[in-house]
Amino acid sequence: VQLQAYGGGLVQAGGSLRLSCVASGVIFSAYTSGWYRQAPGKERELVAVITSFGTTMYGDSVKGRFTISRDNAENTLYLEMNSLTPEDTAVYYCHVRRGSVSSWWWGQGTLVTVSS
Repeated sequence: VQLQAYGGGLVQAGGSLRLSCVASGVIFSAYTSGWYRQAPGKERELVAVITSFGTTMYGDSVKGRFTISRDNAENTLYLEMNSLTPEDTAVYYCHVRRGSVSSWWWGQGTLVTVSS
């Protein structure tokens, strides 16, 4: 299984970015999948998940600003991020949940930097 995340970059506060995660060896729609992020010196934080049924859940800090979606035909996971603030600066990781946490599949991460 490989998860390839991309779309990160440098953006000004108030701006938007869209992250993508392409999977090989696993079908996103068969599992719960989503995004975590980790800022320097901080623990990994849940950003958003989408279940196999399409139900979405968001971390409190991103509710109303971020949207997770999935393209089943392309087997790609997306994270649309709007109204970005410097506090959103982090490495964003896509993941697929299979079994226990230790068995989850992770992408390599993509860096998002929001300047003030």
